[in-house]
Amino acid sequence: MYRLVIYSPDVQAILGCSPSKASELLRIIKDVHDKEKHQSVTIKEFCDYQDLPFEEVFNMINSAVLNS
Repeated sequence: MYRLVIYSPDVQAILGCSPSKASELLRIIKDVHDKEKHQSVTIKEFCDYQDLPFEEVFNMINSAVLNS
């Protein structure tokens, strides 16, 4: 099963930032997309906001999920 959403630890691993910076970035992306607190940020939304290659990030996150 593939994961479509991104979490703070994923952002930390991808960007090499602190936990608080990763959480702040996800909150900013939620604001940009007018999401409620309970709604998740998708990998695509994160990649679009950060201008990162979606396929690379998607595969990185999902290979980690499948290998755990």
